[in-house]
Amino acid sequence: MAGPPDAPLKTSFAPIVDARTRVLLLGTLPGEKSLAAGEYYANPGNAFWWLIGEVLGESDLRSRPYDLRLNTLQSHRLGLWDVIESARRQGSLDTAIREATHRDLAAFASTLPDLRAIAFNGGKAARDGRRQLAGQEGRWALIDLPSSSGAHAAMARADKLARWRQIAAYLQ
Repeated sequence: MAGPPDAPLKTSFAPIVDARTRVLLLGTLPGEKSLAAGEYYANPGNAFWWLIGEVLGESDLRSRPYDLRLNTLQSHRLGLWDVIESARRQGSLDTAIREATHRDLAAFASTLPDLRAIAFNGGKAARDGRRQLAGQEGRWALIDLPSSSGAHAAMARADKLARWRQIAAYLQ
């Protein structure tokens, strides 16, 4: 489906992983504030850093400088990336994504020797990611998480956190 002619092409960031990564957490495509800052989950209305900080037992994670946040993720064997490499999108909502170029997630995940689980941050990430991993479901646990986005306000943060906590078992 073609997007509006004025919808700019957005490109995702490089993966935050290493050979010790046990859980790969995938979003869809960085939003406007993240792209402008050059940082994953830069929008303060997004609960990602709070959620993952609570899961990892690092409750002050959001207050740390970005490079230290990434180091903390990696020290806990958690990787971060997106299911979409690039797409046209006006604004930040997943529903506005058009003309998406998807990653080869199965090939990428196969390069991570300690990978145990792939978790999807939100419904679109889960739908797109599961489609890309079709036929590979037995290789890794696939975990659908409620979106950390502030736009997904139908679920309370405490309820989101309860669901997000399930990734901790794969980090041990």
